[in-house]
Amino acid sequence: MTSDQAEALARTRYFIMTFARIAGALMVFFGIVVTAGRFENIPPLIGYVLVVVGLVDIVLVPRALARRWRTPPAQ
Repeated sequence: MTSDQAEALARTRYFIMTFARIAGALMVFFGIVVTAGRFENIPPLIGYVLVVVGLVDIVLVPRALARRWRTPPAQ
């Protein structure tokens, strides 16, 4: 793998991890909006679930991706 390819791969992985964080933040935001009663046809329980799933997405998904993509140690 050349230097340019490695840099492109790292940039792509960074954007994927950033997108995962943004998606989690949007889930939390939408969950808060639902629990506040802005959407009367969606039960507040769904909002609480979205908040929890969004927080898990913000915290755990980028770490799991980074761990999966970590460079193996040289032997």
